[in-house]
Amino acid sequence: MSDNVVMTAMNYDSDRPPASNPVKIMDLSLRDGHQCLFATRGRTEDMIPVAELLDEVGFWALETWGGATFDTMHRFLNEDPWERLRTLKRYAKKTPFSMLLRAQNLVGYRNYADDVAVAFVDRAAENGMDIFRTFDALNDYRNFETVVKQIKKSGKHFQGCMCYTLTEPRLGGEVYNLDYYIGKAKELVDMGADSICIKDMAGMSAPYDIYAMVKALKAVVTIPIHLHSHFTSGMAPMTQLKAIEAGIDIVDTCMTPYAYRSSHPAVEPLVMSLLGTNRDTGFDIRKLAEINEILERDVMPKYKHLLDDSKVSIIDINVLLHQTPGGMLSNLVNQLREMDSLHRINDVYKELPRVRRDLGQIPLVTPTSQIVGVQTVNNVLHDTPDERYKMITGQVKDLCYGLYGKTAVPIDTEVQKKALKGYPRGETPITCRPAEVLEPELEKAKAEIGDLAVDMDDLLIYTQFPVTGKKFLEWKYGRSEVPASVKPITMEFVKKQDALVKKALAGELVERKSETPAKSERVRTFNVFLDNEYFSVEVDPTGESPVISAPRMVAAPASAPAAAPKAAPAAAAPPPAAPEAHGTRMLAPMPGMIIKYLKNVGDAVTKGEAVLVLEAMKMENALVAPCDGVVKGIKFKSGDTVAKGAVLCVIE
Repeated sequence: MSDNVVMTAMNYDSDRPPASNPVKIMDLSLRDGHQCLFATRGRTEDMIPVAELLDEVGFWALETWGGATFDTMHRFLNEDPWERLRTLKRYAKKTPFSMLLRAQNLVGYRNYADDVAVAFVDRAAENGMDIFRTFDALNDYRNFETVVKQIKKSGKHFQGCMCYTLTEPRLGGEVYNLDYYIGKAKELVDMGADSICIKDMAGMSAPYDIYAMVKALKAVVTIPIHLHSHFTSGMAPMTQLKAIEAGIDIVDTCMTPYAYRSSHPAVEPLVMSLLGTNRDTGFDIRKLAEINEILERDVMPKYKHLLDDSKVSIIDINVLLHQTPGGMLSNLVNQLREMDSLHRINDVYKELPRVRRDLGQIPLVTPTSQIVGVQTVNNVLHDTPDERYKMITGQVKDLCYGLYGKTAVPIDTEVQKKALKGYPRGETPITCRPAEVLEPELEKAKAEIGDLAVDMDDLLIYTQFPVTGKKFLEWKYGRSEVPASVKPITMEFVKKQDALVKKALAGELVERKSETPAKSERVRTFNVFLDNEYFSVEVDPTGESPVISAPRMVAAPASAPAAAPKAAPAAAAPPPAAPEAHGTRMLAPMPGMIIKYLKNVGDAVTKGEAVLVLEAMKMENALVAPCDGVVKGIKFKSGDTVAKGAVLCVIE
């Protein structure tokens, strides 16, 4: 640091009196930041180097857990989610920890029974969680009742969220208007909320709309108001400033390397913007700079392969048109790409508001964003001119039955009727609190998993994620080999990759002959290992010196650290050879994971009867028999990842 910079930093602090009403800030880098920018793949080992420094800044809280982290950690990183919480607590001892809790959904994608909800909140509190930021995708606060009782019993902070969404370009209209949100805030106060969060998951909140909302909320509630707004549309920093003018108590930011795009505004510009005002944060910009340097130098290079570099612009103004949160949008794009249907993306944008309207104008936030998004893709790819909703996901059926709660406006009656035809729980929607119809789950799960779950923490992993959770516990306790795709990569590996790419681009990787002869039919492929690098080399045995083509990079072997693929960390199983059985092949209509087969080899099925459940984008699709017959030739099992077109079975 130069003398001039040191002097500037000293002057920065010399005449800086404490603010009369400093804005409080929660840092989201260790949860929502990496969830938005690189698919929640941030590892605990890369959080530890900055945890103590973040603890010294003076943040109101650090968001460290919840949301998609629980799923991603055990599924793609081979990390125990509970252990991350305990580990980070050892390094950041002063600043409270916050988590994102999906109310009765917990950290999964459906409502769980009350016994699971109580146990999960209890264990989260015991493992170190302090603030439970609680939201319901439908803003149906009946889904808060069970978890809030346990949060209060544990003596922790209950932050109630209002999911911010619109049906018009700006705040207003018949559904999501100022009166709607004021009413929701009053409900949260009545439930005992310690603070209220305006949760804008898509970055749609306009500065003057939020100014009016904060002013109105401050007039009717006395507990702190917290603003959470993604940067996606580019409005969030302006919205934050107007909220601060209106008297907002707390705002969310990320450290600069984890900020912007579909993430959140950066903390540093906000700190400097408020310098010397009555809302001055009091933060030391030098400490923030130190943290940023570590993240930029030692952490971010490990994840650059997961960053979306397809766009030059850091904002997506289209979010104001289709209202699709950034994470949901990237999932849709990846799903279409894997199905060789990315050219249909504009059709998806057109269909999405229709599906959202059909399903009751629900807010687009996990899990409803996935519910609407996946159903939209299904409609675009599988509907015909004479029939819509040909392939309805299990979650849409659950929504139509009422298992997620009450929608802001009624669900389209025709769609609801079609979705509930043959629905196992009945064809008449419920009106009670959803969890009231759910049987206790923990004892059944305990019997299923047996001694593989050694404590309640393990049991809760399995209960919420039966297929991937069981697979993780097998890795954790050495029952099965850990695949290379879930192992971490090192900076040394990143540097070697970068050097190799640099050489390849410069044409220095191999010495080429001036004229390369055509390959013969006898060309053979060999694997060549150089240290930790692995190449595929083609050799044509002509009797002369073999001709070696330019090597191409392929996946690293299990002994070497391997970077996870950008959109699908678990490699999809290739379509197997056609089974010996003769008959009608049942093909995977999309890439996904086998949840379970509902029929076994030798079972008779009728046309239209469900044969198996395939998960795609975390939503379940019951695939039905295309004809009458007997099931033959099953080549996959629960937990297998399959590619589009894989032969799932044969019906003879």
